[in-house]
This record gives sequence, structure tokens and C-alpha cells, in this order.
Amino acid sequence: MNLNEIRLMFLKFWRSEDDKITFIRDILVAVFVVLLILSFLWGYTGQWFGAPMVAIESGSMMHADEPYGRVGYIDAGDMVLLVKVNNEADLVVRGGPNGGEMAKEDGFRSYGDYGDVIVYRKYGRTEEEQIIHRAICWVEYNDDKTYTVEEYGIYNENAITISQIGLSNYKPSHSGYITKGDNPFTNDRCDQAGGICSEPIKFEWVTGKARGELPWVGTINLLFNDIISGTFFNDNEQPTVYNVPQDCTVCLVILISVLISIPVSLDVYDYYKGKKKNKYDNS
Repeated sequence: MNLNEIRLMFLKFWRSEDDKITFIRDILVAVFVVLLILSFLWGYTGQWFGAPMVAIESGSMMHADEPYGRVGYIDAGDMVLLVKVNNEADLVVRGGPNGGEMAKEDGFRSYGDYGDVIVYRKYGRTEEEQIIHRAICWVEYNDDKTYTVEEYGIYNENAITISQIGLSNYKPSHSGYITKGDNPFTNDRCDQAGGICSEPIKFEWVTGKARGELPWVGTINLLFNDIISGTFFNDNEQPTVYNVPQDCTVCLVILISVLISIPVSLDVYDYYKGKKKNKYDNS
């Protein structure tokens, strides 16, 4: 079979109006589009055959000054792209109390503050939910069992005290990142002082850094998870979908309504166009 015969067979398949062939063709097109989108996401994030996105369940990264709809920030109900990190140089920490080096005009910002937002597994445990918080600084555990935190001007100290993020006489057992949620009302202290993860985050615990977002659409994922787990119908436990801000829910409803209205409008247009054509043909 030569290329010309293959081309003719493909054109026959593509142009066929047989109901069965049309059904198979629609499925193949849908699968192709899904694979194309996944390939793009995998290529961009480097998370090949893994999850290139995470749905945000809590409001720990919210900011008080977010605009209506909260685009550009991380909120419950968002889907965030998770980009793979290959080494420590791929991550930028926020810095000291005033942003440190990141406070410069050319300093790197993401989601309303300086530095990278990372996703990590507590103590490297794969069976627990991942945490998405900002990398504040790097703690270096020196060979002489002292600590260095350059972003806060701490060098070769026997313990770490940084009152701005709630650390007092802190003595971790290894090097790693100090992390913290942006929400000042629910995360007034860093994770290592607030009981989330008592040890600094080792680089190997980091599953990626946040880059970009699909606002609001993760709400659907949260809703289905709550229904499947039974949380949505449990009066003793608050469903995670309730963490989604009201304005985000409104924006999601508007988005879904617009997406639904487009094909419906086209169908209505085709219907009246065909009806008008038949009227002229019969006159």
C-alpha cells in the first residue's frame, strides 16, 4: 500500500457520513486533542506522564488585596501548573523581612510576592497531601552543627531565631527551605513554627514550583472529590469546596454559562437558518 492509497483511505474515512464512522471519528479527534493538550502541559512543566497541575484546596496562599475574581493569585478552586525543578538554582526564595535581594525592582515575583511558590511533601511522605507554600529562605546546616541563613543575616549560629516568621531558638536536623503561606490570617508563622512541617523542606521533597494558573476550574475537581469521599454529605466535616471564595464561584458559573452558550447559539442559528432555507425552497 503506497502513500497515495493511504491518503485516499484517510479522506474517505474523514469525509464519511456513516453514523458509526462519524462516532469513531469524533472519539479519535477528542483523544487526539486531549493528548495534544497533555503533551503541551508535560513539555512545559517537565512532569512527563505525571500530574502537570494541582487543584488548590485551601486559602493559605490568599492575599487581602486581591481583585474580584482573584486572577494572578493562588486561591482555593484554582488549578496551578506544577513545573519540575532540577536543582536548587531553579528556585528563588523570598528573602528577608523586606524581601531581601528580591526587594529590588528587578526581583522575581510570583503570585503577589517575591520568590517562588513551591509544592512539597511533608517529610517526603507520598501518602499525605502535598503543601503549596512560598519558599522564604534556605537554612544551611553546617558541618560544625551551626546554622546559616543568609537571607536574614544569620551566620554560624547555634540556633535560629527569626521573629518575623515565628522561629525562636530553632534547631533543625538538616538543611532545607523555610516555607510559609501568604495568607496573614491563617499563616502568621512559617510552616516550621506552625506545626505543618517541623523540619526544613529538603530539595528532594519538592515536587515542583507553581507557574501560571487556571482560575476557578479546580472548584469542579474539589466538588467531585468531596462527593466521592462523602465529605460533602457529612455534617461533621467541612467540604473543601466551601473554601472557594464566593466571587471565584460566581466567575466559574459565568465561565461555564459562556462556554455552554456558544454551541447552543450555533445550534439555534443553524436551526433557524435551515428553517428559513426550507421556507424559501417551498415557496
